[in-house]
Amino acid sequence: MKIAIYEKRPYEEVIIKDFEQRYGIETVSTDEILDDNTLHLCEGADAVTTLGYSTLDKTMIDKIKANGVKFLSTRTIGYNHYDVKYAKESGLKVCNVTYAPNGVADFTIMLMLLSIRKYKPAMWRQNVNDYTLHGLMGKEMRNMTIGVLGTGRIGATVIKSLSGFGCKILAYDKYENEAVKEYAKYTSFDDLLKNSDIITLHMPLTPENKGIINKENISKMKTGVIIVNTARSELSNIPDLIEGIETEKIGALALDVFENEDEIYHHYLSTDIIKNRDMAYLRQFPNVVLTQHMAFFTDSAAEEMIVNSLNNLIDFYKTGTCKNEL
Repeated sequence: MKIAIYEKRPYEEVIIKDFEQRYGIETVSTDEILDDNTLHLCEGADAVTTLGYSTLDKTMIDKIKANGVKFLSTRTIGYNHYDVKYAKESGLKVCNVTYAPNGVADFTIMLMLLSIRKYKPAMWRQNVNDYTLHGLMGKEMRNMTIGVLGTGRIGATVIKSLSGFGCKILAYDKYENEAVKEYAKYTSFDDLLKNSDIITLHMPLTPENKGIINKENISKMKTGVIIVNTARSELSNIPDLIEGIETEKIGALALDVFENEDEIYHHYLSTDIIKNRDMAYLRQFPNVVLTQHMAFFTDSAAEEMIVNSLNNLIDFYKTGTCKNEL
């Protein structure tokens, strides 16, 4: 079996070599995305695996199939960068991966705490030996109502972890999770927006909820609401978030994902001009925290991503199916 690995990260190298030795597979790899410039690498490969920055649309899927590829795996939970429907119609097998939700859940709560304790301006002041407290009064989680949009594995883990803070927790999901009801109260989408001091997003990106955090829905929220997004940037409308910050309707914003981040996040650009005006504009505000799509990035999760991807592809090759087939 031959696997073409795109967007390979240095920490994956040891695991890949171990799989080669244990299972007798052949791999070819690059740290670049899968595009027309790197397409030749998968010629004769049985399978392709990528991270989230390779876009597999209909045109690319046709080219991959023409190279002899039969199996596709994204080493991410989200798979909106793949045209899964077309790939399956074309006869390809497609899968994603799963990994423990704890890293993203921990990071989400960290962003909440950074926001309510105003750590960003405090850090700025410390760097210039300004140790005053004016404007830095924070809030306590136990006195707040936190709304969790999406109660899948990550959302449910956030809720369970939040329960230890003594806060009131509201939840919304089309499919209610019985285990979540021990810690949170399910409510309607509008009621969650109306009553939450903090709103955190853990929904998958679908055509129905794309841009769900928009001007209309922000208007339903409390003045001073804190919004946290460690899921998918397209769940929010960025211009509407900017307006919410400018008008102070939004009290704080913490984003680990950002629209059009592909050529920015995970790249070294210290001497470059950042060609994303919304990102450059938003990051100036003292109540806005932007992190570089790193909520998932823990030692455990990084290992699980590559291990699960390779195991899935080997299962596809041997049995025609795998546990994470889409």
